[in-house]
Formats: sequence, C-alpha cells, structure tokens
Amino acid sequence: MTDTLTSLSPDLVHWAWGGVLYWLCLGFAALFLQRARGLLGLIFPLGALGALFMAGVGVAAVLGSASSIILPIGLPDLPFHLRLDALSGFFLALLGGAAFGVTLYAWGYFKNLETGPLALLSLWYHLFLAGMATVMLADDAYAFMVAWEVMALSSYFLVTSEHDLPEVRHAGFLYLLIAHVGAVSLLLCFGVLQGGQGDYTFNTMRHAEMTPYWASAAYLLALFGFGAKAGLVPLHVWLPEAHPAAPSPVSALMSGVMLKTAIYGLLRVTFDLLNVQLGWWGTLALALGLLTALYGVIFAAVQSDMKRLLAWSSIENIGVILAAFGLTLIFYSDGKGALAALALTALLYHALNHAFFKGLLFTGAGAVLHATGERNMDKLGGLIRAMPWTAWLTLIGALAIAGLPPLNGFISEWLLLQAFLLTPGLTQPTLNMVIPVAAATIALAAALAAYVMVKFFGVTFLGVARSDAVKHAHEAGWRERLGMLWLAAGCVLLGLFPAQVIGWMAPVVRQVTGQTLVNDAANATAWFMLAPVSAERASYAPLVFFAVVLVILLLVFIWVRRAYHGRVRRADPWDCGYPEQDARMQDSAEGFGQPIRQIFSSFMQVERETPDPFDRHPKYRGDSRDMLWVLIYQPIADLVSWLSAQAGRLQHGRIQWYLIYSFATLIFLLVFVTR
Repeated sequence: MTDTLTSLSPDLVHWAWGGVLYWLCLGFAALFLQRARGLLGLIFPLGALGALFMAGVGVAAVLGSASSIILPIGLPDLPFHLRLDALSGFFLALLGGAAFGVTLYAWGYFKNLETGPLALLSLWYHLFLAGMATVMLADDAYAFMVAWEVMALSSYFLVTSEHDLPEVRHAGFLYLLIAHVGAVSLLLCFGVLQGGQGDYTFNTMRHAEMTPYWASAAYLLALFGFGAKAGLVPLHVWLPEAHPAAPSPVSALMSGVMLKTAIYGLLRVTFDLLNVQLGWWGTLALALGLLTALYGVIFAAVQSDMKRLLAWSSIENIGVILAAFGLTLIFYSDGKGALAALALTALLYHALNHAFFKGLLFTGAGAVLHATGERNMDKLGGLIRAMPWTAWLTLIGALAIAGLPPLNGFISEWLLLQAFLLTPGLTQPTLNMVIPVAAATIALAAALAAYVMVKFFGVTFLGVARSDAVKHAHEAGWRERLGMLWLAAGCVLLGLFPAQVIGWMAPVVRQVTGQTLVNDAANATAWFMLAPVSAERASYAPLVFFAVVLVILLLVFIWVRRAYHGRVRRADPWDCGYPEQDARMQDSAEGFGQPIRQIFSSFMQVERETPDPFDRHPKYRGDSRDMLWVLIYQPIADLVSWLSAQAGRLQHGRIQWYLIYSFATLIFLLVFVTR
C-alpha cells in the first residue's frame, strides 16, 4: 500500500479519540439521568453534535497527515494502538456525516419513550457509535476486535429493543450468531497476518513478508468475516430479519454506516496489511459482488414490508460496492493503477452516497411507521397528502438510490460503469470476456433498483388510502424533519459537486492505489466538470444538467399557465364505466412484484394463498422465501434441533439416572485413564 504520509502528528487522532470518549460519556450519563426527563432528552442532540465533530475530524484527516497514539488501556502487553490516516478519516467522515442526521431524527423519534427504556436505548446507541468509530481508528488486532465486539453487542441490544416479540428475539439471535461467526473468522485472519511473531499491531503486519498461500488464506478469512457483517450472499440472511425488527433510526445507522465498517476492514486488510495482492482475489470479489447485487435487488422487488424492502436493497448496494472492490483489485494486481483509482473512487463515492440516501429512506419509512403503525405497503397509500414533508424528502432518497441525475446515486454508478466500459485488455483472457457481462449485470441491477423505488414510493405515498390508519396519519415532528433534511441535503450536494468531493477523496485513493483519479490542473480548470479519464471519452457536468432541467420545467410551467389559464376544468378520470372506485383498484405492492416473482422464481420459494373468485371480501397473500435459507441454513437449524432433542433425553430429571451417568463416567476413567 503506497503511503506518502510520513508526518505522525498525534493531534487529529487525539481529537478523534476524544470524540469516542464523548459518546461513551453521553451513553453512561443517560443511565444516571433517568429521573431527570429534561436532561435525558438532551442526550441525543448532544450526540448529534458529537457526530458533526467526528465528521469534521474525518474531513481534516483525509486532507492532513497520518497520526497515531498508544493508549494506556488494554492488557499489560497489549495496549490499544490507534491510527488516523486518510482511509480511516474518510470512513470517520462518513460515520459522522450520516450519524448527525440520523441522531437528530432519533431525538424526535424516541421522545415519547418512558425514561427507563429511553436511558437504556441512549446507552446502547452511543456505545454503537463509539464502537464503529473505534473500529476505524484501531491499529492493532486486539483493539480492533474489542471495538468490533462492542459494535456487535450494542447493535444487538438495539435490534432487540422490543424483545417481548418472538420475531424480534429470533432476528436478534440470528444477527448475533452470524456476527460472531464472522468475528471468529476475523480473529483467525489476524492470527495468520501476525505470522507467529506474537505481535498483533498493524504496523508489524504491514512489514510481514507472507507467501501467496498464507496471504490468500488471510484474504479469504477476511472476505468471509467482513462479508458476514456486510450482508454478502450467502451470509446475508440476518439482514432482512434484523432491519424490520430494529427501530428505524437504528436501521438507518446499521445500513448506512455499520455495513461500511466491513468495507473499511476489507480495504484495510487487503491493501494495507497484506504485502501481496493476487488477481483471482478480485475475480472472486467481483463475482460475489455481482451475485449479491442481483440477488438483493430481486428480493427487494417482491417485498411488501417497507423495511424489509429497504434491507434487501442494502444487500444490493453492498453488492455494487463489493463489485467495485473486486474491479479495483483486478486492475491493481494487473498494473493498471489509473483504472484501479477510478474503480476505487466509485467504491468510496457509492459508500458515501449509500450512507445518506439509505439513511434518508429508512428515516422516511420510520416516519410512516410512526404515523400509521403500518409497515405493510398494501395497507398504505395516499400519504403525500397527510405527510408532504416526509413524502418529498423520501422522494429525494428514492430518486438518489435509483441512480437518477443530478442526485448523488448517479455519480457513483456512472463512475463504476465507466471503469467497466473503459477497461483495456487484461493479462487474463478470461477476464476480458467476463468484464462486459459484469457491466451488464450492474446495469440490470441499477434498472431493477429504479423499479423497486417506483414501487416503494408509489404504493406508499401516492394514490388513495388503503386503510383507516392512513386516514389518521400525521406529519413527522420538526426534529425528525430536521434530520431528514440534513440527509436529503447530502444527497443533493454530493450529486451537484462531484468534482470537489473526488478532489477531497484523492488522498484516500492515492494511499490505496498509489494514483489519483484526476490531477490538480484538471480540478482547477474544470471545477464543474467530471471527466474520469478525459473529457473526450466521457464527461458529466451536474450543475449544467441541473440548470437545463430547471429552465425546461420553468418554460413548460409558463407555457401551460398561459395556454390553459381560465380553461382548466376538473373532473373524475375515466373509470371504464365503473363509477364506484376504491383503493382496491390501485396497483398493490404484491401485484407490483408479480412480474419479478415470475421471471426469477428459481431464486425463491413462492407461497401463495389465493381467495375464492366469489368472495365478497377477498384477501390475497404471497410470500417469497430465500432459497439459500431453505437449502443452507434450514438444514443446519434442523440438525441443531435434532441434536438438542437427543441431548435432552439425558435430562430425565431423576436422581437415579444422574447417579448412573456419574458411576459410568467413573468406571470409564478408571479403566482407560489409569492404563
């Protein structure tokens, strides 16, 4: 990994560690303020200020030099080592920027909780933030794993906030189980990286010479461990269960930020701690990323639960990010540094974009859930009238994640497609055939993502109300709207000023690949123009595009107003001669997903309950189960249940049997051990 940052001033890392301690103090202070409702209500806004501070430290760290410290905590021979460089600074800025808006939203979302649950939730929430930040700062395996466990356990308690519900307990158990399976893999990865030296600091691992065999073993363990946290197929099964169970602000943080800690860890291990990078690593990551993206968006298209739909959408976006990671690794190992820089820029930009637009969508879904008590889109509709702020802000997130210009989602997907389309001949002939297919898969996933967002926004907010709960819906409070406005502003600004954002990210790209996407002269002369390779090959001017769209809309509005002023009449739309229109005539979420369910039925186990055609109040239910759960996880669960039942036979509850077991064990030891 090329690192030109040689100055080790400890200033910024001290500030970052101070931000972690600040969050920890806020979390524990909440426990002592249970009887002071007014002070307890200030914990979340103070936590939001801490997030804004962390974002500022991260931005400065990207532009500054690396810094490191050794903390006087930990075990006697294993103190905590912290380091803040451009890579960790970028993800710290991502954490702070997204967490600021989500925490403001949480301030209003949780304001009506009783003091006891609110205090506990505040503790776990701020421990979660502190754990994620420490993961990004850790510079040794011990500190990293401690922070990783803090992040996992605190998020588990947040997911199981409503632990009195069986489905919530099931989701929490599944999440914790896969999180710890991944943690064991990471522990083994660090064991391989230290190479028997007994020194678990990252600095020692950076200078360890490893054979390709052991380097590949460490990479595969890291891919499995971080993939379990990121929701990589087939380790994704916890994610669609945990997000519907968790409170909406927690879902926004988990999807927008926590999944990115896995991406950070994968970049750190692959390009920083390993001294060799092999081409087939990138091919494997690219294949898994494409599978994850396509698998996630297919299942998102057939969901009727808002939060489950967004959870599957997160799997799709993680797949896109992992595909960009694989492409970066392919180019880097093939000696094509400029294209590796382009692919890495797309990766980082999409990670940043996803933090904002997925946080915005989850907070919008939370506002709907808070106002109506419904997550099922088939029982919603027409909410744009009762909740205009929520609807329009959610629309920004939906357009952004659909990849429509001039919002931020378009930038990263466009950069990634440029990396695919501008690929020259590679040394591996097979890859020259695979890359175009991979580009087509990314384009298909992007198109299906737009389809999913049309379903999500249209069924939820447009049309007429499908239930009485919608008719009594209320707009989100000003605190929630303030948080959503921040996230929406991020979607807009990241879309309008990509050249400036890419210029800021240049030190991160240089640290990883040794090159940058654009040079300083290009930035100075074309600050409004984005040209990944050259303006002659491909370019995009978001401000010009945005201005043209505004002018066209304004001219159309003026022309329509002048041409039809005074001649507009309102009437019911044509109804095929049937005047008794109701909500059942609208397209439902279930009906919207039917074409995808039919086309991709081999990916899922479809269960349907169809009504009688003469039923006066017909009800239809369809469910699409994950085939990977049926083929992989269900047999494991059945085996564990069977083994538990067999072991349970030993527990008869009779003293005679326990005495027989003890006597048999004593005889066994006397016969075989004393020989």
